[in-house]
Amino acid sequence: MKSTCLIVGGGVIGLSVAWELAQHGLQCVLLDAGPIGRGSSWAGAGVLPPANFATALDPIDRLRGLSHQLHPEWAERLREQTGLDPEFRRCGGIYLARKAGEAAALVGQAQYWREYEIEAKPLSWEELARWEPALGAGLRNQPPKGAWWTPEEYHMRPPSHLRALTAACRLSGVELREHTPVKGLRIRDQQVEGVELEHDTLFADQVVLCCGAWASRFADPRGAIPDVYPVRGQAVLYQSEPGLLTRIINEGNRYLVPRIDGKIYVGSNEDEVGWVEGTTERVIEELCGWAESLLPMLQRANIEATWSGLRPGSFDGFAYLGGDPRCKNLYFATGHYRSGLHLSTGTALLLRQLITGQQTSIPLDTFNVARSTVNRL
Repeated sequence: MKSTCLIVGGGVIGLSVAWELAQHGLQCVLLDAGPIGRGSSWAGAGVLPPANFATALDPIDRLRGLSHQLHPEWAERLREQTGLDPEFRRCGGIYLARKAGEAAALVGQAQYWREYEIEAKPLSWEELARWEPALGAGLRNQPPKGAWWTPEEYHMRPPSHLRALTAACRLSGVELREHTPVKGLRIRDQQVEGVELEHDTLFADQVVLCCGAWASRFADPRGAIPDVYPVRGQAVLYQSEPGLLTRIINEGNRYLVPRIDGKIYVGSNEDEVGWVEGTTERVIEELCGWAESLLPMLQRANIEATWSGLRPGSFDGFAYLGGDPRCKNLYFATGHYRSGLHLSTGTALLLRQLITGQQTSIPLDTFNVARSTVNRL
């Protein structure tokens, strides 16, 4: 008889974990309080910054490197299995600095790339203007103080990736239950037995909490409780001419992400406002002002949409991955903050290895959920 696993949360982490487990013989049921694939993952930019698993030493860099090398393979498998294009592209990224502080930070970033043997090269003003003419036109009167090119920066289109993941889960036998809020966990003798719904109880051999910023609400007080909190991010989507940009443009924590149909995603910001969703006029104006200062042609483009999402932050910036040390068969995969889409592939692999009793590709000690409990004592 197949082992049954309940996965709480239908974003990119939950869908990725479910797909990975289902392909290795587990019977999976995925629950989400709303529609599948329409939460914070859907709202993200889909930028996958360059990383190198072979040289990474820091735990988060190793997780990032592991995930990064898996993304091209996952995109191809999703396309083959579902016939859907997740819109994964090896477009490369350009990093800009127009202010002195940003230039200093970019020097430090370049040193990081060199140390980890991540391919990167400085760009002259002439190269930048030739590679991205529309960007060059916007910066003609104020050439940047620094510019770098990273060919191994990728991007995916989150709605397309999530549609492909959802289809792949269904094809792999995962039962997807939308609009099914979980009220709590059913725990007996330090072992999770399943989850409590409004009018029902679902039993399972394992439960994995992949519910992003909501993870702390579902943790049982008899177990470890991840210190996860919501951080709002806002974004703007322009409709422009296809080919206006061909590469991701990064400046500080903001970015322009070109889509193949001419849309340009502009993000992002960070607001610690609790569980408040929605956009604000001030932030949207700031994002538009920044984007149009780089690409003046956007001043004539239509703004197709604006939206927000709640990122799951943690007190130390690390995700929570692994089993609950006080509650057998309860697992966590949450707290990825701004990197959930990027880290989803590695997270799914590690959780599958852990749940099926294999040695994990990287140690999970640093991501132990109990560390937040200790931090509060």
